Amino acid sequence: MKNKPEIQGERLQKMLANVGMGSRRQIEGWIREGRVQVNGKPAKLGDRATLQDQITVDGRLVSGKKLAANERFVILYNKPEGELVTRHDPEGSKTVFEKLPRLPQGRWIAVGRLDVNSAGLLLFTNDGELANRLMHPKQLIEREYAVRVHGRVTEDMLKQLVQGVELDDGPARFEEVVFSGGEGSNHWYHVVLMEGRKREVRRMWEAVGVVVNRLKRVRFGPIILNSKVKSGMWRELEKDEQKDLLRITGLRDKRRWGTLKRPGSRLEKKSRPSPWARK
Repeated sequence: MKNKPEIQGERLQKMLANVGMGSRRQIEGWIREGRVQVNGKPAKLGDRATLQDQITVDGRLVSGKKLAANERFVILYNKPEGELVTRHDPEGSKTVFEKLPRLPQGRWIAVGRLDVNSAGLLLFTNDGELANRLMHPKQLIEREYAVRVHGRVTEDMLKQLVQGVELDDGPARFEEVVFSGGEGSNHWYHVVLMEGRKREVRRMWEAVGVVVNRLKRVRFGPIILNSKVKSGMWRELEKDEQKDLLRITGLRDKRRWGTLKRPGSRLEKKSRPSPWARK
């Protein structure tokens, strides 16, 4: 019995997603649109490539160095209110990408969004496949928010939010709603939901007649925002957190995790020559 020939290379969309060019779904769209070529020929869905192939996107060559250096990076960023989750704003507003560290290769992909008036935990990665899985509704990953609402909140309202409310884009519900303090007409709640539709938390509270005047994401799956990361600051994930992200998304690849150099970090200090070395 003849052995089956070994399949060479990696699927094109995975290869490009791994270096942060986009999610697999986005890149599949580019392939359908004829924007990707391999060795001068239009790519097709299902095509594979190796580091020896010449891959172009929109006529621009993707360097072999970029494809080979495919370490995975993930950071947590504490977004302040007033920043947009976009790369460029025509009106010149501040964006989250302005404060992120520079990657050795690829580009940062935001895992989901927070609107301009919301704050808190955002994850960024250069791994398009990881980002896609973290955002996909079928993964059922919990998002937890601290919410301050203005208006009278009754037990019936809270039951309705847990049982489900009807929004313009379909039904929505909180997995959990927990009162966490407040005075007068403003009260804080912690809420948990399994998806991340646009302005979903705000719209759900509005559906029962109260207004959200503060909103902060404090947890995404197993990743928790604590007081160590101040507003407008970022940190790399701990090793246990990295393992947890792969576990909840079902990613089993052997891709290495990279480490970023940060001004004043131990990594950077260690790489500097000792001032006593000359003596």
